Amino acid sequence: MAKWTETDIPDQTGRTVLITGANSGLGLRSAKVFAAKGARVLLACRSAERGEQALRTVQTVAHTAPELILLDLADLGSVHRAAAEARDHSGDALDVLMNNGGIMATPKRRTADGFELQFGTNHLGHAALTWQLMPALRRGTNARVVTLTSFAATGAKIDLADPNYEHRRYNPATAYGQSKLANQVFALELDRRLRAAGEDVVSVAAAPGYTVTNLEANMAKTYPGLLGPLIAGTSKLGDLLIAQDVRMGALPQLYAATAAGVNGGDYLAPGGLQLRGYPRIVKPLAAALDRATGAGLWELTAKLTGVTPDPA
Repeated sequence: MAKWTETDIPDQTGRTVLITGANSGLGLRSAKVFAAKGARVLLACRSAERGEQALRTVQTVAHTAPELILLDLADLGSVHRAAAEARDHSGDALDVLMNNGGIMATPKRRTADGFELQFGTNHLGHAALTWQLMPALRRGTNARVVTLTSFAATGAKIDLADPNYEHRRYNPATAYGQSKLANQVFALELDRRLRAAGEDVVSVAAAPGYTVTNLEANMAKTYPGLLGPLIAGTSKLGDLLIAQDVRMGALPQLYAATAAGVNGGDYLAPGGLQLRGYPRIVKPLAAALDRATGAGLWELTAKLTGVTPDPA
């Protein structure tokens, strides 16, 4: 896997890929790479305007016309509509689902359904989408579900009794870590259940490392007074000293989605302390390997979203 790059991606002609958060950053980069390799790309975006802009960008390199699907992960009604639309547009056959979209370290807010915004967007929205797209993934060829987690999940905990911060003090960074740990736990629990059910669909997790995207800038804008500039300044210092660009940051999720030899339950991250460098398979966090944690999150997610898990 040494120095695996986009040039190592095999031809994707005939494959259909859905990418959430495809209007910018890692999602847009992944969409462009898939389109240039021949895949039919469905760009799932919250904003119609930004989605159309992304669509035009991807069209410049696409061999097969990409399509836009409106998706707000913070609204389960939107998730239901987007899943139905994706199944319709794909002919109910999907080869790759890339759960890429997300938000980072926001002030305490709620989703349309009353969940803590980061947990609801980053985890619950993606879990509900994944379950509803499983029939299409089963009809795909060598189908894979790639769910993005983050180095921020290291040291995080999932409070199954209070995931939405109704009874504990809210901290933006802690809530973000919980949501990204939930992504990794869900990815591995999904794979366990797929294997137990004898399914061919593969579920893996991937992390971009420290990558320059618009998440940090958007996070800084949400804080008032001097705190916003302080966050922005800290992010810029980190960008200069550690960060890699989006082209490199997207490699782990592209590897997870396309490379031969990827197994269910694998976790792909940059090789340099999981912060930067070329992708490699690394050991998942202990919580993601813990079956009780996985089962607990699976059951809680079903209860909160009202979506029937698939596989059951």
